[in-house]
Amino acid sequence: MSILSSRDFNQNVSQAKRLSYQEPVFITDRGTPSHVLLSYQQYQRLRQHDQSNAERLGMSAQNLAKIDDDFEFECAIFMDRQIEL
Repeated sequence: MSILSSRDFNQNVSQAKRLSYQEPVFITDRGTPSHVLLSYQQYQRLRQHDQSNAERLGMSAQNLAKIDDDFEFECAIFMDRQIEL
């Protein structure tokens, strides 16, 4: 992980770009991370994993359309009870 202050980043953008090909570059303002510089390839890799929960569960859009909107889930009721260990 590379960390550059905003001043270092402004003074040497080409160095920051070179570093970003290897790993994300964190840019700080007064010691606090404020931005992250990624290569475009790293960004694309992150975007590939940008899925909805339904897609993560393997549900296709066709299957989602078949689900009845009026379906109601039963509420689970939890009782307070002591557990003996």
